[in-house]
Amino acid sequence: MIAPSVTLAGAPSGHRNALFVAHVAALLFGLTGILGALIAADASIITFGRATFAFIALGFVAGLKGTRLLDALTLRNLPILGLTGALLATHWVTFFIAVKIGGVAVATLGFASFPAFIALIERGVFGQRVGATQTLLLLMVTAGLILVVPSLDLLDKGTLGLLWGLGSGQAFALLTVANRRRASSMNALQVAFWQNVVVAALVAPFTFTQLPGTSLGGGDWANLALLGVFCTGLSQFLFVKSLEGLQARTAGMIIALEPVYAIACAWWLFGEQPTLRMGAGAALIVLATILAAWRKAPAEQGDTSRCAH
Repeated sequence: MIAPSVTLAGAPSGHRNALFVAHVAALLFGLTGILGALIAADASIITFGRATFAFIALGFVAGLKGTRLLDALTLRNLPILGLTGALLATHWVTFFIAVKIGGVAVATLGFASFPAFIALIERGVFGQRVGATQTLLLLMVTAGLILVVPSLDLLDKGTLGLLWGLGSGQAFALLTVANRRRASSMNALQVAFWQNVVVAALVAPFTFTQLPGTSLGGGDWANLALLGVFCTGLSQFLFVKSLEGLQARTAGMIIALEPVYAIACAWWLFGEQPTLRMGAGAALIVLATILAAWRKAPAEQGDTSRCAH
C-alpha cells in the first residue's frame, strides 16, 4: 500500500517512530510463515486466500486514494503484470509448501537466500560483474545454508523444506529483477493490486480442486484475512511509511531481520527450537541479507512492489 505524504525526517521523535514502524513491518513479514503454519489447508488454498484478501484491501485503498487501477491494463503492461504475477504465485506457493514440510524457521531461512539469487541472475542474464562484496555475500549464504540443512538426505523433511524455501527465494529474486524493469507508467499500488489478481486467478483451479476435501474453520478464515490484509497490505504500507523518517538502507536492514522475528515466533508458538548449528547458519544468512540491504541504492529500496513476501 502507499503511505500518505507526511514528513517525519528531521525530528527525533519522528525518527524513533519510523524505526518502530519499520520493525512492526518486519514482524508482520515474519508472521507470514507463522500464519501459513496455523492455517489447516494446503499451499494453493493459502495462496489464493492471501491474494484475494490482499487485492480486496488494495482495491479499497485505491478507491480511497482515487487511484485508477484500470489505467494500468495496457497492451504494454499486461505481459509484465502476467509475468510478475506468475512469479509471485510461484514464490508464495513454494514458500507455504516449505512451511508445511520443513517448518517456519527452515522455510524462512531458505527464502532469505534471495539476495544471493539476485546477484546470480543479474550476473547471468544482464552480465553485471559480481564484485568482491557480492562474492562474499554468496559465500556467506552458501555456508549458512550448509549449516541450516539438517542432513543431505532428500527424505528428511527439513532438507526438503529447505529446498522448497530455496525455490521460493529464487522465485522472489526473479520477481525482484522483473519488478525493477517494469513500466514506469504503473505506480506501486496498481502493480500490487493486479499482481494479486493474477495470483488468485492462477491458483484458483488448484484451490477449487482442493477445497471439497478441506475443512476451513473460523480460525483459518481469520488467519487468511490477517495474512492478506496485514502481512501483505499493511506490512507494505508500514514499510513505505518508515521511509519517510529513515534512509532506505536503514529500513531495508530492519526488514532483513524478518527471519529473526519468524524464528523467534516459531520457537515461542510451536516449540521449533533452533539448534546451535542452525543458529550459526541463520546468523550468516541474516548478516548477508543485511549486507545486501546496506548496499542497495535508495531508489531501488523505495519501490514497494517487490516487498511482497
